[in-house]
Amino acid sequence: MTGKLTLDVTPLRHSPAFRRLWIGQAVSGIGGQMTVFAVALQVYLLTKSTLAVGVIGLCTVIPTLALALVGGALGDRYDRRKIVLFAGSGQVAVSLGFAVQAIAGNDRLWLLYVLCIAQSALGAISVPAKRTFMAHLLPKDQIPAGAALTMLAMHVAGIAGPVLAGAVAGVWGLQVCYTVDALSFIAAIYVVAKLPAMPPQGSTARPGAKAIVAALRYIRVNDVLKGAFLADLSLTLLATPTPLLPAVNDLNLGGDPETLGMLMAAPAVGGVLGSLFSGRAGRVAHKGRGMLLAGGVWGTCIAFFGLVHVPALAIALLAVAGMADVISVVFLTTIVQTTVDDNYRSRVSAVEFVVGAGGPQLGGMRAGALGAIASPGLSAVIGGAASVLAAALLAVALPKFTRWESEPPDPATTGAHAGEPSDITAYADSERD
Repeated sequence: MTGKLTLDVTPLRHSPAFRRLWIGQAVSGIGGQMTVFAVALQVYLLTKSTLAVGVIGLCTVIPTLALALVGGALGDRYDRRKIVLFAGSGQVAVSLGFAVQAIAGNDRLWLLYVLCIAQSALGAISVPAKRTFMAHLLPKDQIPAGAALTMLAMHVAGIAGPVLAGAVAGVWGLQVCYTVDALSFIAAIYVVAKLPAMPPQGSTARPGAKAIVAALRYIRVNDVLKGAFLADLSLTLLATPTPLLPAVNDLNLGGDPETLGMLMAAPAVGGVLGSLFSGRAGRVAHKGRGMLLAGGVWGTCIAFFGLVHVPALAIALLAVAGMADVISVVFLTTIVQTTVDDNYRSRVSAVEFVVGAGGPQLGGMRAGALGAIASPGLSAVIGGAASVLAAALLAVALPKFTRWESEPPDPATTGAHAGEPSDITAYADSERD
């Protein structure tokens, strides 16, 4: 493990399979962001309604929350690579459906919503299995670097995808945005098809309610996992600022549209910087404590963001918050990938996915509601302060989480065999074959 501050690219050098997967996911991420842009624009052009655009979020979040744990249960029973190939093939078909309806001049709003629901449902089945790939392809000591590389690709896609989509849509139309997304999915599926089989290790659970309940119990009795998920929720559920940005910009920062654009982009830019300077994250032994400290930085930045009236300072605070968020996610991913028994890994990854998808959505609703009752700036201050307080309370309530120390690097140990079966697996006896 490198001791440098800059991004550790060891996984890309040492694991050709991870390198191909990372490139495929980066390309697919850009394509996916182009579709996000195109759907929102097409819905708005059809309806001229921001409410109709907002419904896209419901069409995305509801299938995710409803099906992710089902996808996780499937991933702990069957070959995870095959699950991703099956769901990914469906996503290609949906992306082509988006392209065809745009070419045909579709003016039916319900069709766009149905396609969004289908895309989200297939993603909910695929993502929990896909998140287990890193532990199969990298040694434990390279997991933090792999997580940072994944976050870098995600944030670059979040910045480049909409910009590229705007340029493409302006010249060739929305149908080309959708087509590019379909092609990017095909590239990602090709990469996954080249990976080795990835069946769950050890005894497997029959998919169903019992398997899901067993996974939730597995998390509940593990203070390290429980602390990691609660720490992530304390950041997103209590201090997500996104819905407040237009109002804060209007009331506190002069209302310049260019300023709003920079405010919206600042967390992603901070995320890229955080990834690029994450080289020492893997050497932090107490990653639970690191998550809480990063959450404290996030909350502090959001609280001060609600108070400032200088645009440059507000943008800088959101960028620093984005850096803290990346470090927190790197630690969260490392904890999940290195502590979970492999026959639970997909279900726990599903919980991680639900927390990551649902926390910001619910947190945004909370922030917006409080902003309407009080003021947008005060909502940010209260949310940020609450996030810092929650991190402090977790440090007191879950000492095992803050004291947990990651294992020293062992080049001979791979993620696929990470962790001996623990006493926690006794809680799943009733679901075994």
